[in-house]
Amino acid sequence: VQLQASGGGLVQAGGSLRLSCAVSGRTVSSLTMGWFRQAPGKEREFVAANRWTGGATYYADSVKGRFTVPRDNAKNTVFLQMNSLKPDDTAVYYCAAVTYGSISNTVASAYDYWGQGTQVTVSS
Repeated sequence: VQLQASGGGLVQAGGSLRLSCAVSGRTVSSLTMGWFRQAPGKEREFVAANRWTGGATYYADSVKGRFTVPRDNAKNTVFLQMNSLKPDDTAVYYCAAVTYGSISNTVASAYDYWGQGTQVTVSS
């Protein structure tokens, strides 16, 4: 499984940004997709997870109500739509995937495949 992440950038607080993660290399129907982030000096943190089949989604409390995980099934692409961004959301964001994973498993080590990180910077 190959994951290609893109879409990071600089945005003002209160703004929106959408990250993309394109999946290739296998059928996506068995995958659980995760989004994680890592701020300087901090551990990698769970953000959200989405099961490709059925569309169940799970969010970290810190982003619930502000972030969503839409998909483009035709393009095997999952997104992280980030609204009402805060300076605390500044981090390198990663997409990840695991086969038949639980969406409520928030541990990074539960995921087998990782995309490259993309920087999100939210200015105050």
